[in-house]
Amino acid sequence: MARELNDLALEHVTHRFDSTIAVDDCSLTVGASEVVCLVGPSGCGKTTLLRVAAGLEPLQQGRVLIGGEVMADGRMSVAPEDRNVGLVFQDYALFPHLTVRGNIAFGLKHLSSGERDEQVAHALDRTGMSGYASIYPHQLSGGQQQRVALARALAPRPRIVLLDEPFSGLDTSLRHLVRDQTAEILRDAGIATLMVTHDPEEAMYLADRIAVMDRGKLRQVASPDQIYLEPANPFVAAFFGDVNRFTGSVATGEVRIPLGPVPTNGHADGQNVEVLIRPEALSISTALPTDAAEGVVGSVIAARFLGRSSLIDVRLDDAAGTVVRVHMAGRMLPAEGASVSVARDDAQTYVFATSEGE
Repeated sequence: MARELNDLALEHVTHRFDSTIAVDDCSLTVGASEVVCLVGPSGCGKTTLLRVAAGLEPLQQGRVLIGGEVMADGRMSVAPEDRNVGLVFQDYALFPHLTVRGNIAFGLKHLSSGERDEQVAHALDRTGMSGYASIYPHQLSGGQQQRVALARALAPRPRIVLLDEPFSGLDTSLRHLVRDQTAEILRDAGIATLMVTHDPEEAMYLADRIAVMDRGKLRQVASPDQIYLEPANPFVAAFFGDVNRFTGSVATGEVRIPLGPVPTNGHADGQNVEVLIRPEALSISTALPTDAAEGVVGSVIAARFLGRSSLIDVRLDDAAGTVVRVHMAGRMLPAEGASVSVARDDAQTYVFATSEGE
């Protein structure tokens, strides 16, 4: 199948630092106008994979293609400046002695004066920074500096844009505003975008697809709703929010946990499994159940109102005194020690063989 002009393809990329495998046989594509977020904990290899794509780290194994053209394959490697890739880093890396216009024009020295001025003006207009062309970086806010860095990345009209934690230095309210603006700019530009972030909520908000990375491996690549509702393994499920964890062994097609029997959907009898249940998949009621199908009984340990929702910790009345966390929409603050019924939604109850927990 023919590739889109503005896409990125990483094929079976492996990268080592001495004896440590930072990236382990990773394959990933980014289509034109698509935003893909690469997420994972610190040290999982996501920035290394981004740097290999940019040519800032030498490719050791695999292939890198941009727009269908081989950039590196172990035998040859195109220099980073010749890959036509826009880069935005966490610290923005703006030149303090150059104005906004000078920063954006820095990478356009190969153009004539007229062409350079045209592309700088277009990049400034696209990022809403036209009124700041003569300002120096230290005179700008963090959000404005981020937009200048993005304008500089877009000015050469790159085939792809690579961003490494571009919003992490901003406060919460500004981060939300700037990421909205950035997403709109990138999609309007029709540029394939790969962004590294450690923030799962940011990835859910921005991405067309999310690539979840752990210990050098891509654990799942899918749309945000698939990642959240159909996690491939326990790591992916837990990375995107709190989970209540249980373990057990399958018997007659189900596993018994303190919240009742859970269908195991094909796991063989005798198989050890892990059951993960999101807090929002549980609900509580002050009306106590009349039978096991309506829920299990417990007592409230703590209840906290978070503005849009409430978190309630409940100790179940089982022999082990199991504690579960419940996430309820709105304000619900039962008194400490109150008896409640806890019910489960099987739609967000996930069963994995213990071998899937790597």
